[in-house]
Amino acid sequence: MTCLTFLPTSLRTTLARVSTLACLTCLAILVVPFPSSAVAAELRAGCSAIDVTPRVLPALRNGGFLEQVTDRVEDPLHARAVVLSDGETTLAIAIVDSCMIPRDVCDAIKQRVEKLCGLPPNRVLIASTHTHSAPSVMAYTLGCRQDVAYTDYLIARVAEGIAQAHAALMPAEAAWAVVDAPNHTHCRRWIHQPDAFEVDPFGDRTVRAMMHPGYQNPKYSSPSGPVDTGLTVLSLRSIDGRPLAVLANYSMHYFGGPVGFSADYFGDFANYLAETLGGKADAKPRFVGVMSQGTSGDQHWMDYSRPERKGYTRQQYARELGDLTLMALGKAAYRRDVTLAMAESRLELARRLPSAERLSWAKKLNDARGERRPQNLPEVYAEQAQWLHENPRAELVLQAVRVGELGLTAIPNEVFGVTGLKVKAGSPLAATMNLELANGAEGYIPPPGQHLLGGYTTWPARTAGLEVEAEPKIVEALLSLLEQVSGGRKRRAVPAELYSSSVQATIDQARRDDNNRENRGADAAATAPAK
Repeated sequence: MTCLTFLPTSLRTTLARVSTLACLTCLAILVVPFPSSAVAAELRAGCSAIDVTPRVLPALRNGGFLEQVTDRVEDPLHARAVVLSDGETTLAIAIVDSCMIPRDVCDAIKQRVEKLCGLPPNRVLIASTHTHSAPSVMAYTLGCRQDVAYTDYLIARVAEGIAQAHAALMPAEAAWAVVDAPNHTHCRRWIHQPDAFEVDPFGDRTVRAMMHPGYQNPKYSSPSGPVDTGLTVLSLRSIDGRPLAVLANYSMHYFGGPVGFSADYFGDFANYLAETLGGKADAKPRFVGVMSQGTSGDQHWMDYSRPERKGYTRQQYARELGDLTLMALGKAAYRRDVTLAMAESRLELARRLPSAERLSWAKKLNDARGERRPQNLPEVYAEQAQWLHENPRAELVLQAVRVGELGLTAIPNEVFGVTGLKVKAGSPLAATMNLELANGAEGYIPPPGQHLLGGYTTWPARTAGLEVEAEPKIVEALLSLLEQVSGGRKRRAVPAELYSSSVQATIDQARRDDNNRENRGADAAATAPAK
């Protein structure tokens, strides 16, 4: 019995024909059955969706360079939780409609969860959807402060939602599938033509690549990296066949537009699945659809290699991914004898600290600004320079989960598509979904070569401040965790970079340019007259 059997006959017929649509012509589905355990597991699952829309308006909103204050709600925000248990291991996954949730707030939620239902913090995974239309719960998200009152409210609500899902545990079955969705995400970071490099907020001409170049802009030559187009789906249903939850994961940054608070397309996707699979409005338990954020640091729905797609809506985008999800699950096999495992580790990394010269530059701007919030990029990054100086190191919480033969990784960063592809290629499990901005918010982690291309994902800040070698260290730590939860060995070493020859050539040239610049500086210092 597949998930499509729960649909009305008319909708099943529609979905059977959906493969003729242009947006699904590249559909490719991978379905691998869950393995049986030596001792038969008895899976149980519980789910919840709890409203976390701000009650007090106006509230601070982040997601841009500068602080915003918003006094309206476009659509409700939720924290959606799934709790799983196999009789030995119980774990929780909560996906929250928030831009980013810092480590201390995640820890506070987990501590409250332990008091409410006994789940220890290392069995709880909390991730943001990364909607850019939510109240700010992290200070120094570029130019925005933390909305303290909303943060306290969010902590209580997310913990309550996880406890509700735990209380709703019931016998369940699980299935998963992976579908390729190449038409719905693209690389949003493009390389400048050599004669069009731009100036960074510090006054240096270092910007060889930048996000959102505009459609078919001749000043840009090509995308700066590959795209992770995999849509990974975990489905849960009761043993009598009622859908309980679908947790999907896709690498697409956000679908912007509203001026008020909004769950973005993540909420639209959840609503579409609920309308399709949820049955009657008073059904108990209520079905919970979830779209989580994949490795989307440089990924977006806009395809800048083509003309702009006029009139394309967020809701249309969400429905298309929803249809892909239903198509994938139509071929999936449900099992009850599914075992679980979860592992966690801590990784301490250095931050890229400002030089004495940079600190002097920042102090002048900060002193001149006083108590006023930053109003331009130099002021934003001057404030960030002082924060980095005062916070030289970071400790990251990394996690891996195994549900049968499906792996999940939790990464507290904004992760480039190439990094997600590395983790998937190296994982010892049949399929792996990567959840970014999980258990913290430690900023962009460009692979080392991408640092040479510049752009705002590399400008030192709380949201992009980790050491240049952070990305390979995080990948290695995640693969070690996947080995722990799977009992297997990571696959053969994957290439350090998965770039096209033209992108690699640009990175190599940037490295030579930087080396030449450093050498010229050293020569000038050596020949300067003594003072």
